[in-house]
Amino acid sequence: MAANTAGEVRLEDRWRDILSVHARTMCEIDRELHPHGLGASDFEVLDILASGELSHPGEQCRVQNIADRVHLSQSALSRLIGRLEKDGLVQRTVCAEDRRGVWVALTRKGRDLHTEVRPLQRAVLARMLAG
Repeated sequence: MAANTAGEVRLEDRWRDILSVHARTMCEIDRELHPHGLGASDFEVLDILASGELSHPGEQCRVQNIADRVHLSQSALSRLIGRLEKDGLVQRTVCAEDRRGVWVALTRKGRDLHTEVRPLQRAVLARMLAG
């Protein structure tokens, strides 16, 4: 088996550093948002919906489009959206044109909570990703 070159070792070290920063940042976001009943992945879905990056702000978005942006399996995302819906933060509807498709939109409660906790999440990002 060939030994790793210095360049490969540097790449591996950089990759591990990225994974470490990601894990620490997600844990810190979870800790900050927990008192508000949210985790980092919950917030990410709310943030995508609030931003309108996959639709126009305030409009519904296909779940499949969200799945392409978050790092969750389709089933994990479906469960997460189910919890957000149960908490009254999003509303799901079946696509009339394609019954396999599901639309999701923020509710007023979801938009208000997103507005409340967004500064907390952004402060964690600023703290964890600075320099």
